[in-house]
Amino acid sequence: MRWLVRILGVVIVAVIVAVVGLLMLPGERIARIAADQVQARTGRALDIGGEVSVTLWPVLGVTTGPVRLANAEWAGDQPMLVAQGLSIAVGAPELLRGEIRVIGITADQPVLRLQSRADGRGNWEFGAGAPDTGASSAAGQSAAAASAPVTLERLELSDATVSYADDGTELARLDKADLTLRWPDRDGPAEIDAVLRPAGAPVTLTARLPQPGALMEGAVAPLTLRAEMAGGTVAFDGQAAISGAAAGRLVVETTDSAAMLAVLGQTGASVPQGMGRVAALSADLTYTNDGRVSLRDLAVQLDANRLTGAVDVVLREVPQVTAQLQAGVLDLRGPAASTTGGGGGAAAPGTANEGWSREAIDASALGVLDADISLTVQGMQLPDLTLGATQARLRLDRSRAVLDLARVAVFDGTVSGQLVANNRNGLSVGGKLAADGIDIQQMQRDLMGLERIQGRAVADLEFLGVGNSVDAIMRSLSGKGGLRMGRGVILGFDLDRLMQNGQGGGGTTVFDSLSASYTLQNGDLINRDLLVSLKNFRADGDGRIGLGGRDIDYLFTPVALRANSGQGLALPIRIKGPWGAPRIIPDFEAAAKARADVELRALEDRAKAQLQQKLEQELDVKVQDGQDPEEVLKDRLEDEAKKGLLKLLGRD
Repeated sequence: MRWLVRILGVVIVAVIVAVVGLLMLPGERIARIAADQVQARTGRALDIGGEVSVTLWPVLGVTTGPVRLANAEWAGDQPMLVAQGLSIAVGAPELLRGEIRVIGITADQPVLRLQSRADGRGNWEFGAGAPDTGASSAAGQSAAAASAPVTLERLELSDATVSYADDGTELARLDKADLTLRWPDRDGPAEIDAVLRPAGAPVTLTARLPQPGALMEGAVAPLTLRAEMAGGTVAFDGQAAISGAAAGRLVVETTDSAAMLAVLGQTGASVPQGMGRVAALSADLTYTNDGRVSLRDLAVQLDANRLTGAVDVVLREVPQVTAQLQAGVLDLRGPAASTTGGGGGAAAPGTANEGWSREAIDASALGVLDADISLTVQGMQLPDLTLGATQARLRLDRSRAVLDLARVAVFDGTVSGQLVANNRNGLSVGGKLAADGIDIQQMQRDLMGLERIQGRAVADLEFLGVGNSVDAIMRSLSGKGGLRMGRGVILGFDLDRLMQNGQGGGGTTVFDSLSASYTLQNGDLINRDLLVSLKNFRADGDGRIGLGGRDIDYLFTPVALRANSGQGLALPIRIKGPWGAPRIIPDFEAAAKARADVELRALEDRAKAQLQQKLEQELDVKVQDGQDPEEVLKDRLEDEAKKGLLKLLGRD
């Protein structure tokens, strides 16, 4: 504001001096003398076009045509200030007493170009220019006016354009701005009403300055400010300096964050439900001249979610945010959240014919800012699952988000690792996770709509998915992982009954351990080494689980270890179909192969037993438990050969 008053003040005083000194001269002559006064004070040329009209009493008024104030020599050819017209009204009685009471200034369509160069000098800093060419009486009155106290009761800028460039690069621009300044008492408060249009839509600004004189002189002074716009309000109560630095209490409230961001120039941003479509913020604010914002004693309400902590922001084209936040239980389920744990685009449990959502995912929020945010929460409700106590760190860099999970309570166990969402060239998601003590039934129910296995697991997972919908991502999944379980239950078939009569539907199977590794390819989970151990059985697994297609084609082969006179009996079962209603049927072709494998293993076992017996009877060799008879025979032959060789050499 100081540069604005300084610029206008130079023009005002010069015009007033010229008018007072030369009241009887024609308007053109008055305009020329006023221009000379401005150049004498600033070193800048002032052109006043059109007619200059004057009123004398009780208000000394001057109205000009177009006004043009030259720029600094280093700032280019464009004028610093241009206005279509300028009106100045001054109290005549005060002027006779040696005071200047400016009743009103009105500038029509002013264009103000502010620039600074590399050494920090601004084009609003004036220096002496050409010598005064006006009349000696005007010069004398000019000196008197320059030292006279000035009161500016009212300033109006209509349809103004203000731009700011640093070392030749334009950093900010306001178009179609309107401003009214009321300062009736030089030692009293000032009020400002303004309408700014940073992105076209209006922002109504009101401000109160209890000590404007101190502020204009460069001191820190009290300031209250309120901005209203479509979607919300911003209020500030504290102190500020003319340089722009400020400190005080900030309160932001919005009923429509997307609309508010659009007014401020962030068009197209979509705010997810739970992240602040309706929001409120209060904090102790500190702002420095280099565009750094510090928020302490911070409280943020984002829809139904409340967070507290501290935030630091560096204002750039893409803001940079550093924060440490704490919260209770965050609800991020979105508007379609259900109480059953579904939502987020997944079909409800048991609906075999429904797939993942094909609705386009709007990931534009990843590019709104760059950030490094540490978060500690008591819980988090997401579209498809609920998390317990969580310690995490989110880093955003050019539309790429990395979420480091120090510890997350989920599915009655814990998960740690890293998740990544990248929207730089289309959306991709990936991660590397390790889980301990996970309730497998709860995980299946929440993520897949299944409840086939009960028990707790240790697991690891690496994955990558690409696409702009949940369906596309699930169908593109690649990666690898593994699963290990202790005692558990398989629901949906009874292995004992299956091995006895081939009817395994219904019932349950209790197992002692389960282990498997897998790969992910094009949305399919491929497993070749499932091993389930039971008291009298074992079971092998080999097949595909379609994560993208929500289907399964899996061969589960239980083997009764003590059946068939101790030779074992295998009965492969194929599980095939959609997740919600798979068919479980015997696979007779696989059964025949498994039977042949069992018979082959039995023949091998009998041959080893016979070899062991021969060794013990004919070679007087005792085969210990766990030893391979072939290896024992080989060792005995080596010993005999050594003895024969020693005897031949006469060293027996």
